[in-house]
Amino acid sequence: MTTRTLMTLAAGMLAVSSWVPVAQAQDSLYMPSMTYRTGPFAGGGTPFADGYADYFTMLNERDGGINGVRIEVEECETAYNAQKGVECYEATKDKGALAYSPLSTGITLALVPKAPIDQIPIFSMGYGLSAAAAGDKFPWTFVYPASYWSQLSSIIKYIDDNGGVKGQKIGFIYLDAAYGKEPIPLLDQLAESMGFEVAKFPVGVKEMQNQSSQWLNVRKERPDWMIMWGWGAMNPTAIKEAAKIRFPLDRFIGNWWAGSNNDLNAVGEAGKGYLAANFSGIGQDFPALQDVLTHVVQKGMSKVASENDVGNVLYNRGLFNAVILAEGIRVAQETTGKKIITGADMRDGLENIDLSEQRLTELGLPGFTGAVQGSCADHEGSGSIFIQQWNGSNWEKISDLIPPMSDVVRPMLEEAAEAYVSDKPDWQSQACS
Repeated sequence: MTTRTLMTLAAGMLAVSSWVPVAQAQDSLYMPSMTYRTGPFAGGGTPFADGYADYFTMLNERDGGINGVRIEVEECETAYNAQKGVECYEATKDKGALAYSPLSTGITLALVPKAPIDQIPIFSMGYGLSAAAAGDKFPWTFVYPASYWSQLSSIIKYIDDNGGVKGQKIGFIYLDAAYGKEPIPLLDQLAESMGFEVAKFPVGVKEMQNQSSQWLNVRKERPDWMIMWGWGAMNPTAIKEAAKIRFPLDRFIGNWWAGSNNDLNAVGEAGKGYLAANFSGIGQDFPALQDVLTHVVQKGMSKVASENDVGNVLYNRGLFNAVILAEGIRVAQETTGKKIITGADMRDGLENIDLSEQRLTELGLPGFTGAVQGSCADHEGSGSIFIQQWNGSNWEKISDLIPPMSDVVRPMLEEAAEAYVSDKPDWQSQACS
């Protein structure tokens, strides 16, 4: 893969947040941070942004950066708006950006075609376009540790292991947007092949806090299980409505964006028993998290409101996003022999990461997540998830890691990837051995 020369930062670069030192491009590694600390989903975007920033700050403070090169994180606020997300990308891409984490399926879909042109990888960690898991068709996009489709298949496996899915009716309540609709093709396929029925309950953005009609329909349909693809205010509202109609919450499973502390703190004891998927560790009981507390939070270099916010689900997920990108940087540095790398180098680094349990332990994250190993063909890493349960005041991990149904999911991902590029004659694919 050809690399391009790292562009020099303009003298008039945008000011970064006070906790990030301004540095010149030749002395630092530039990581733009797309955030949504404002807007309808700020409750989820804020802790994610905090965890992301704090991990890179910790590396700067504890280690002097990565292999002696400091990381410069610059936030650009999108308010979870696709147009603003594209504007952030265009405003920062020429500063030597190494990778983008759009934190929105809508923004991701807009940036995926730009990545091969600008040679800057898109890292949509567990969201975005599931078909991007096919690395030969999407060499510049990564969805580690698992795509939405793989996650859904693991959720179905959990249900199948807890009473079986054949002959059951599974309700699917989802945000009526690109994000919520993304896993529906796989859900329909699995329903046909595994012999269960699906009842779908879309929730419009303006209905997120008033779902009485959807849950009236749930009560009429009487599904055996409910799966939720929700976000923001939709999540606590749905859980409260489920409790109101006495739907058994231990048969109600949210995806990994419908299972945060922010979601359930608003519900409290009434949400006891509710389940959610997750792929990143819970709590502060990891050496890396303790280092964040010591080197960042306790020095007043974090935006978290309280030390107790460190370790919450979305904080840890933002931190894990930074962990994968930092590992991509390290691999690229080792591969190229350069300390200052380009976006093209970063792409190669992400493609060759190997976050084994041994490596996670070295990073201070033992048992934090399942192993993630990239390759040319696999930009998903075949990650596993676990199920967590709300105990009335916090989350508890209640399952072992659940691998996806790769035998079903992978052919569908490859078919979807082929369909995506089929009408794009100039699309840049790559051959994988």
